[in-house]
Amino acid sequence: MLETITLCILASIISSQIVLTMLILCPRCKLISPNLVRLPQAAIARREIALTFDDGPHAEITPQILDHLDLHNAKATFFCIGEKVAAHPNLVAEIMRRGHSVENHSYRHNTLFAFSSPSLLANDIVKTQKAIEAATHGTAPRFFRAPFGFRSPFLGRVLRRLGLHHVAWTRRGYDTTSRNPDTVLRRLSRNLAAGDILLLHDGKPGLVVLPRLLELCSHKELRSVSLSMIFKDVETLPQICNRAMTSAGGDHTPSTNAPS
Repeated sequence: MLETITLCILASIISSQIVLTMLILCPRCKLISPNLVRLPQAAIARREIALTFDDGPHAEITPQILDHLDLHNAKATFFCIGEKVAAHPNLVAEIMRRGHSVENHSYRHNTLFAFSSPSLLANDIVKTQKAIEAATHGTAPRFFRAPFGFRSPFLGRVLRRLGLHHVAWTRRGYDTTSRNPDTVLRRLSRNLAAGDILLLHDGKPGLVVLPRLLELCSHKELRSVSLSMIFKDVETLPQICNRAMTSAGGDHTPSTNAPS
């Protein structure tokens, strides 16, 4: 009897750990903590989308991305890595000067970020906040995207305490793994619609795809805006995020849960 009870307890513990791990490794899930995967209804009505670029800034690539965005009068959101911000503060300031937003993507993009303690999570995020504030002369990020999209069960509480909101994506092109620009573009454009949050990376593959993606958005009469433009009101942002997440639950778009 005792052996049976022990086995049941072990099975329960193992099962709960498997479920928790699956939630951590699910970038677009909303069960573990609040997570914006789609823009709110007001942005959809305005036919807006959000282009987001991870892992920058890049000394050679980022200026070219900015130039392409300027050509189409498009605004984007750059989720930047803290140590790269510290290395290229003038470039970060230029991103802001051109009307885009700079947000927090952790300090070093550590592979094990999601398995850090609450204090380590907070220290990493705060360090990045300070680096971005210094580079932008006082503009603090309001949004955070976890490395690879993997979220610790502690992350939601840490972000609330710091006044930040987690942003995932509606669709992504896997531009860090695919060498075929046509494939990347097809993944981003399939069922592309107003309200989508698109994930690209601040690197050469993303740069190659960007002009065609911007042309497609123009053809579909979709306007790319930054997250700071969409969520101007800091006080109502949590409520808007909650409504957006609720509506995203019935989203018709295919799942793109793989990591960033």
